[in-house]
Amino acid sequence: MTTVLTVILNWRTPEMTLRAAESAVAAMAEIEGRIVIVDNDSGDGSEERLRAGVAARGWGNRVRVVQSGRNGGFGAGNNAGIRDALAKGERPDLVYILNSDAFPEPGAIAALVKHLATHPTAGLAGSLISDPDGTPHLAAFRFPSLLSEIEGPLRFGPVSRLLSRQRVWMEVPEQTCRVDWVSGASLMIRHELFERIGGFDETFFLYFEETDLCRRARDAGFETHFVRESRVTHIGSVSTRMNEWRRVPDYWFESRRHYFRKHHGDAGAAVATLLHLAAGGLHRLRCVAMRRDPGDPPRYLRDLLRHELRQLRATRAREEAA
Repeated sequence: MTTVLTVILNWRTPEMTLRAAESAVAAMAEIEGRIVIVDNDSGDGSEERLRAGVAARGWGNRVRVVQSGRNGGFGAGNNAGIRDALAKGERPDLVYILNSDAFPEPGAIAALVKHLATHPTAGLAGSLISDPDGTPHLAAFRFPSLLSEIEGPLRFGPVSRLLSRQRVWMEVPEQTCRVDWVSGASLMIRHELFERIGGFDETFFLYFEETDLCRRARDAGFETHFVRESRVTHIGSVSTRMNEWRRVPDYWFESRRHYFRKHHGDAGAAVATLLHLAAGGLHRLRCVAMRRDPGDPPRYLRDLLRHELRQLRATRAREEAA
C-alpha cells in the first residue's frame, strides 16, 4: 500500500493549522501514513496550543507536532518535518506539502496519490486551488525566464500576446495536464525524487522555493502535473500577510535573485533584473501618461534596484577580501 507523509508548516496560526490538519485527517481516512505539523519556531505559544489541540482531538496515532528549532522559512520548515519522519524510521512513498491555511476536500489527497500511481513520468502533482467562495486561484505556472521579465512588468497587450508562451501565470487548466510548476499550497512529490534532488533549497526563505523544486525535478527527468480532480480550498496569505504588504519585503527580492542566479547564472540574473526594471519603467511612463495607477506596491522598482545594487556591492566586497 502506498504511504503518504503530510507536512503542515505552522507560523503563529495554530487554530488555522489545526483546521488544515482536520481536513487532512479526513482526506487521509483511507490512506496509510502520517501527518506531521511543524511549528517553525513561532515563539508565541503555538507549539503548546498545537500539541493540546492534537491531544484533544484524539489524533495521537495519526498526527504529531514537531519543533523546527528555527524559522528558516517555508522550505527549511518542510524539510525539518520530513527529516523528523526519517529519523523515526518512517520512509513514505509520497510526501504531501499542505499550507496551514489550505483545506483539502475529502478526495483531494487520494486524487494526487492515484495520479502519481498511474503517471510514472510525473514526479510532482498539484491541486486545483480555490477561494472559500469557489473562485479558482492561479495554481499552474511556467518557469520564469528572461522574456517573462519583459512580459510581466510591461503589462502591454500586444507584447503580452506576442510573449504569451513566456508568461509565468497560466489560465487555470480545464483538465489535468503537464505544467512547469504548481502552487506549493497543495503539492505532492515522490519521496525518492525529493531525496534525489536534495529537498527544498533552504536558501529561499519564502517564495520561489516550489518553482525551484519543480525545475530541479524536471532536470532530473520528472514532470510536474496539475491535477484538476484534486480540489483544495485556500484562504491565502494568513502567515505571510501578503495582502497587507505596504512594500515588498527583502526576502522576496532575495528569493527572486537566487532563483535567476541558480538557473540562469550571474549574467542571466543581472540581465533579468535590467529587463524587469526597463519594462516596469515603461509601464509606469504609460500609466503617468494615461493618469492611471500602475498597480504595484509603493517603491517596488526602486526597492528592486536597491536590493540588486546592495547584493552586487556585497559580492564585490567578498571578492576583494578573498
